[in-house]
Amino acid sequence: MTRTAEHGNRHGRGHAHARGHGYEYGPGRRYGHGRGRRGAVDPVAVTGLGVVTPAGTDERTFWEGLCAGRSVARRRAELAGMPVDFACAVEGPPAGLDLDEAVGGRSVWRMARFVKLALIAARQAVDDAGLSPGDWDGGRVGVVLGVGVGGVSVLVDNALRLHAEGPQAVSPLLVPMMIPNAAAGEVAIALGARGPSLAPATACASGATAIALARDLLVSGACDVVVAGGAESVLTPLVLTAFARMGALSTRTGDPAEASRPFAADRDGFVIGEGAAMLVLERNADARARGRTPRALLTGAGSSTDAYHPTAPAPGGRNAQAAVETALEDAGWSPYDIEHVNAHGTSTVLNDAMEATLIERVFPHRPPVTAPKGVLGHTLAAAGAIEAVATVLTLERGIIPPIANLDAPAVEFDLDCVTKTPRSQVVETAVSHSFGFGGHNVALVFQRTSTAG
Repeated sequence: MTRTAEHGNRHGRGHAHARGHGYEYGPGRRYGHGRGRRGAVDPVAVTGLGVVTPAGTDERTFWEGLCAGRSVARRRAELAGMPVDFACAVEGPPAGLDLDEAVGGRSVWRMARFVKLALIAARQAVDDAGLSPGDWDGGRVGVVLGVGVGGVSVLVDNALRLHAEGPQAVSPLLVPMMIPNAAAGEVAIALGARGPSLAPATACASGATAIALARDLLVSGACDVVVAGGAESVLTPLVLTAFARMGALSTRTGDPAEASRPFAADRDGFVIGEGAAMLVLERNADARARGRTPRALLTGAGSSTDAYHPTAPAPGGRNAQAAVETALEDAGWSPYDIEHVNAHGTSTVLNDAMEATLIERVFPHRPPVTAPKGVLGHTLAAAGAIEAVATVLTLERGIIPPIANLDAPAVEFDLDCVTKTPRSQVVETAVSHSFGFGGHNVALVFQRTSTAG
């Protein structure tokens, strides 16, 4: 029995066919006959991971926090008096991470917080990959780092200085500190990466977009190594108030730790977070030639645009579905090959309804679903990269983290959500979804290394 047919029979839906965005598929029906839309290409290997999040500031503590299934949302003193006064933050000293110390060096003074988060995660990933910037050909190394907003706190501080003290109070470093591409630039400087350096801004899909672009750089031969991911830090009264005014944030102020609840019937908005995640990507053959076993393979990527509304997802998710189907076609897989979905799952009414409909339609065999934002909050541009790291760790460890604050999905959602405790399950293949304001949709498909061809 083929693995695709086994999936259909195991879930009691072996004879179902799903009709998607121009495709018909069922167990055993493959899009690309194992070749994908690019033809036969060397798979892209994930060889290094780095992550800095509110739940943990390295791979071990991040994974422990995610598997604990408890939200890390807390009230923040700097948000007192705002419509929403809680968030998920990367804690500093004495109990947390001293970002300045972790970054080190004399250049730390010129970096905004989102840049520091990105640089710490990038160094972790490069170390994890067993690479040394002193040894590589920097002209063949790229950096792709998605950021949605940039150094908004620096901008606000300088605007207040201008108003209170006049032009001489404005820092000459304002522009290089606030621009979103500062993170990609500083990471490239720190790593001596002289290949393409890109800073995609696709809102909450930025981190996933960066990983998809990195894959293109490797497949095209433009780079031999790409350090890719996302970073964001906008936990300021101005930004939280703006999100609250547009109705995007949860107002469950009585208990912030229960506010983020993806796919729950009583969800009422997301909890804002901050963080960064970076992945080192190489061609599989190159990684193995230097004696490195990939942690996972990135086998497919797809993107699309809703072209519908500046912030709301298109109802029914047909355009988001196109991104998922493109990623599957890229990998040469059927939907029935997918054994796990790492959902975007923001805890907003519209996004979760759209995504649930998409999952039900594309994956009728109902693979288990998790949504890290229940624990981490919504880290905006960093989210897609953080969730890519979580997906790789699930493939490696055979554990699917639970969705925080969820006993069961809303009755209208026919989903197999992992709740309460982690689920032990060998997962061979998985997809990670990312969706962003502006209608940006990205899907990444990963494969466990031991099953790679």
